[in-house]
Amino acid sequence: MSRDDRRAQVLSVAQELFSTEGYHHVSMDDIADRAAVSKPVLYRHFPSKLDLYGAVVDQRAIELLAAIDAAVEPLEAGPVQPGEGRVVVAAIVRAYVDFVEGAGESAALLFESDVTKDVGVRARVEHASTEAARRIGTVLVDVTGLPPESASMLAVALTAMAQAAATHRFRSSGGPTPDITSELVARLAWRGIAGLVRPDFEYEGSA
Repeated sequence: MSRDDRRAQVLSVAQELFSTEGYHHVSMDDIADRAAVSKPVLYRHFPSKLDLYGAVVDQRAIELLAAIDAAVEPLEAGPVQPGEGRVVVAAIVRAYVDFVEGAGESAALLFESDVTKDVGVRARVEHASTEAARRIGTVLVDVTGLPPESASMLAVALTAMAQAAATHRFRSSGGPTPDITSELVARLAWRGIAGLVRPDFEYEGSA
């Protein structure tokens, strides 16, 4: 197995253990045993459990931001057109729902980390949330015509709503499907944002 493949294997095992048992209940011995590697090999890849945890968090963050990029890319590529405000809100909500559905409980490592008392881990977690809000806020400036600081606040509220709904849907048995969840939350969010849309843009269904 190549070095990169071995590292990916260790990350996958660590992600599962940290997600299901929590950082403080998992040891490097546990990870080495589950990954079927020796401790010297494990430590060559990751000098400490905290370094390994940080790498897992970074991996989740990269995946979330990639989903956000895909959602906002259509609006970043050119002028805002009628109807696109609602589309991008729906795409952002769906990005969070799909991320949580794919990540499962490991999404909690990014949203509800039990290691945020550590400055380094907290910075990694906060960076993902801050960067997601920044990218979304940039688009909302065009959609609403609000100052950047106001659009940024809207982006924080939107991501918090999408994150909470996506996590609740994943953990609830017998709840709405991902499609229905995305549609409901997008409708709720858009009704609020629509009231702030620039008057020179006539959005379809914004009433």
